[in-house]
Amino acid sequence: MKQFDYFTDKIPAIDAKFEAQKIAFSPLTFQAIRALLELGILRKIADVGETGLTRAEVSGAAGVSLYGAGVLAEIALGMNVLKLRADTAGGPPEQERFVLGKIGWFLLEDDMTRINFNFVNDVCYKGAFELAESIRNGKAEGLKVFGDSWRTIYDALSSLPEKIKESWFAFDHFYSDIAFPGALPLVFAQKPRSLFDIGGNTAKWAVSCCRYDPAVKVTIIDLPGQTAVAEKNARAAGFAGRIAVFPCNVLDAAAAFPEGADAVWMSQFLDCFALEEVTEILSKVRRAAGPETDVYVLEPLWDRQQFEASAYSLQAISLYFTCMANGNSKMYRFEELNTAVEKAGFELKTAHHNLGSNHYSLLRYRKCL
Repeated sequence: MKQFDYFTDKIPAIDAKFEAQKIAFSPLTFQAIRALLELGILRKIADVGETGLTRAEVSGAAGVSLYGAGVLAEIALGMNVLKLRADTAGGPPEQERFVLGKIGWFLLEDDMTRINFNFVNDVCYKGAFELAESIRNGKAEGLKVFGDSWRTIYDALSSLPEKIKESWFAFDHFYSDIAFPGALPLVFAQKPRSLFDIGGNTAKWAVSCCRYDPAVKVTIIDLPGQTAVAEKNARAAGFAGRIAVFPCNVLDAAAAFPEGADAVWMSQFLDCFALEEVTEILSKVRRAAGPETDVYVLEPLWDRQQFEASAYSLQAISLYFTCMANGNSKMYRFEELNTAVEKAGFELKTAHHNLGSNHYSLLRYRKCL
């Protein structure tokens, strides 16, 4: 396990109290940033560089009242999103000029921050109020903000409003897709001719495989709503003859996976299930796998991250699973996920950590004979 300091409590009391206040006000400060982004205030301040903008200039540029410009700019100062130009600090408030801070730059320009922010705002924010109830009941109680028809967010995906769907897929694809260039050579070093992609979603990995190796054929196994989208995307990419779909609810006790795969691929898939369900799914994979079938699991494991900020983000994503996705899964540590897979009758053959800038782990298994 990467040794981030989860063991000592060295923070001075005054700093700990400040951090507690940040938590106490975090729903309001989150929405303040949303307002600064939606009103274009951060962008307008960024565009003028070190010149900065006064409250009145912010008000005029964004088309909001002087009061509105002031309260947003002041909380942005407190969050270090904006800074005051040094030569205007300490003078009359109306003469102060606001410039973009480093945190503000990341909110505007960093893809990961932007995608995470939109995902939390569009998919998670309203439902997060039901987190405690989700913990109590073991189900995603926050999902009801989108309607009462679904048990998990995966059942709901094809029916969600476009903006919410767009933020969900941007979030989902951003992380795993970055690891694909590093994963493809490792998978195709084994020369699979038939690859089953379980949880294939919109066919991004399947299309990547077909582009990488002209001989491979891919079968996507996923819920009917997802396989319909995958089939459409495969056709649009020109691979209708090499990408097939197998609509299936992987948790359906009556469902069996097809046989004949040289490789089975699961990318950012097993974190969508409780550990007992992971073992159940892999038991089905084992029944369909041959002795030479390679089973690949691509996951961001929070105890295999290079940076504490990455581990924190993954720990936070677990809360999305709790209140919005399904109520019983999370982002796992290496040992707990590996144990759940091995419990289904598999042996870990290789483990490649730190694939891509998001530090994914690619685990290769074969079934025990």
